[in-house]
Amino acid sequence: MTEYNCLNVTNCDGVITVRISREEQRNSLSLELMRELTDFALAHRDDNETHAIILRGADTFFSAGADLSIFEEKNAKASAGEKRPKLMELRKEANVGPNMCKAWEELPCVTITAIEGHCIGGAAALAVACDFRIMGESAYMSLPEVPLGINMSWHTVPRLVAMIGPSRTKRMVMFGEKLKANQLETWGCADEVVPDGTTHDTAQTWAANLSKLPPLPIRMTKHAVNAATAANNYAATYMESDQYLLTALSEDFEEGVSAFLEKRMPDFKGN
Repeated sequence: MTEYNCLNVTNCDGVITVRISREEQRNSLSLELMRELTDFALAHRDDNETHAIILRGADTFFSAGADLSIFEEKNAKASAGEKRPKLMELRKEANVGPNMCKAWEELPCVTITAIEGHCIGGAAALAVACDFRIMGESAYMSLPEVPLGINMSWHTVPRLVAMIGPSRTKRMVMFGEKLKANQLETWGCADEVVPDGTTHDTAQTWAANLSKLPPLPIRMTKHAVNAATAANNYAATYMESDQYLLTALSEDFEEGVSAFLEKRMPDFKGN
């Protein structure tokens, strides 16, 4: 089995558990972690033996989303007078997150996300790209990208529209508010809400039940549903990376990140 720096992977009776292991960094999504998650998914795209894959975080939290130290490092380099990377390189880097979500969405077997505590930004985008979401009672999702000054990307918007509808998607994306598990269950984003600390056990039960079912029609059903709901996704998101680069290079995004780190209200100017 492949060795990873940021993931712990176990396989038992056709059920693989992938545990994000950057707990000191609140499981924030570094470039290395996102590439490992992508590599894992791509390595299992032709896997006919696995019935289900469970994606989980730590015992009390899932992930804090994108690692803001990436942006702090870029700002520090810019302040030191280092030349900004070429747009082609920035565009390639901007596609790391979308490629990760796409790879997990296209896994042939069923994917179940076990979510304890916070699941923020890119972590929520990854969870939405999976088939099912089991959430603890105190767990929540939030999408802080727009309040920070950038667009919501990673092909998340059309996935959410198919899942919870256009109005709720606008609310979730525009306001970036913390949405609790019970509310997400009512909306159709969470598939089951369970007592805190039991999401992985519940996900294991779901996986065990899936293992008893005929694997071929299960995979056919997943493929058919995804095809039906994602038919227009590319048309809606093909400019996402360029929109991200535009907003990520804006003064408003720099202000949004600075305000977040300094724990103050941002002063956006539309620049």
